Amino acid sequence: MSNPFDDQGGTFVVLVNHQGQYSLWPAAAEIPAGWSIACEQNGRQACIEYIDKNWTDMRPGGGADIQRA
Repeated sequence: MSNPFDDQGGTFVVLVNHQGQYSLWPAAAEIPAGWSIACEQNGRQACIEYIDKNWTDMRPGGGADIQRA
């Protein structure tokens, strides 16, 4: 069995958690607790592009605020 996260032709979603962290997730896999769908089903590359466009600060939520304090 191959890794569904590496399936170049697979269908994926983009998940986001309460800290604003994003994850590429196979569409057929159960969404883990604490995560919600940020981008509906799409191809792997389209989801990666969505993450690149929307996740501009890799620090967990509040990290930018803490650093400025």
